[in-house]
Amino acid sequence: MRKIVKQVVGIDVAQKELVISLGRMYDDWTPELYASKTFPNTQKGFITLVSWVRKLTELGPGIRYVMEATGVYHESLAYFLEEKGYEVTILLPNKVSNYFRTLTVKSITDKTSAEGITMFGLERKLDCWKRPKKIFRSLRQLTRERDQIVQERTMVKNQLHAEQAEADPNPSSVQRIKKRIQFLNKQEKEITLEITALVKTDKEINKSVKITRSVIGIGVLTAATVLAETNGFELIRNKRQLTSYAGFDVIEKESGTSVKGKPRISKRGNKYLRKAMHLPALTAIRHDERFKAIYSRLVAKHGIKMKAAVAVQRKLLEIIYTVYKTDTPYDKNFLKTIVGTTAET
Repeated sequence: MRKIVKQVVGIDVAQKELVISLGRMYDDWTPELYASKTFPNTQKGFITLVSWVRKLTELGPGIRYVMEATGVYHESLAYFLEEKGYEVTILLPNKVSNYFRTLTVKSITDKTSAEGITMFGLERKLDCWKRPKKIFRSLRQLTRERDQIVQERTMVKNQLHAEQAEADPNPSSVQRIKKRIQFLNKQEKEITLEITALVKTDKEINKSVKITRSVIGIGVLTAATVLAETNGFELIRNKRQLTSYAGFDVIEKESGTSVKGKPRISKRGNKYLRKAMHLPALTAIRHDERFKAIYSRLVAKHGIKMKAAVAVQRKLLEIIYTVYKTDTPYDKNFLKTIVGTTAET
């Protein structure tokens, strides 16, 4: 009689529901998917989910709950399971999507996605997820709120420009728009001060931010955003994973001799990470000779300035990851050893 050696609960997370797939691995390394069900993404749904899983799984082998990081919708479930003492693994979305391409699945649905996650959990050795520091969550909320305010302020400034450009602008409308801009400026300043103060409350995070700021063009806000969006690079194991998580990975479309698309970044990752690296990259290009050389070389090769700037953004993010992991301030001479391996877009 075959013996069960591994049990996995694969979860496809959406805003309002959780699609579950149960799988097990036998001692002859044969995987089996044997049950699936949908539950609401609520505290009551979590309790029902755990009860259902208990009824359909064996007592011997441990049960691992596997899900992918989907914005913030997976967090409540992950916290609930972690508090109950269950083994939890949270995967980067690109890991799941890359694995899914290896499966013979013709249509992608919530159910097949859950089954794919389950198979991934059965076939791979997975790390246990640990609840990130509360400060990372707070920083992410604040940096995202600030980003929304900055976007709104840009929109209102454009509105003011359009109003003033009219032949006969309405003075009261102009005045109200200016007051809105002043209000948004005040809110943006308040949030920036709150972020700075929050960073200083944690010695470890404060030290990491200081080390990260040694990278050219990186300030407190950028450092806080990067650490918040990656939970201190908790799920990141190497630079390749990081660039893919941020959506800086390059994709190409080529088929035979007739179809050949231009390489471009996927933009499938975390948009906040990409946005955070935009202004620092421009600063690095202007004030650091090495980054300026990389930018000039890529512009000369492709003739596309934005493409070259994105390459610098990606390189800066990789350097932030390196100095954070090594706990060592950025050394400009370090770039000499890696400039030859810079991935070009």
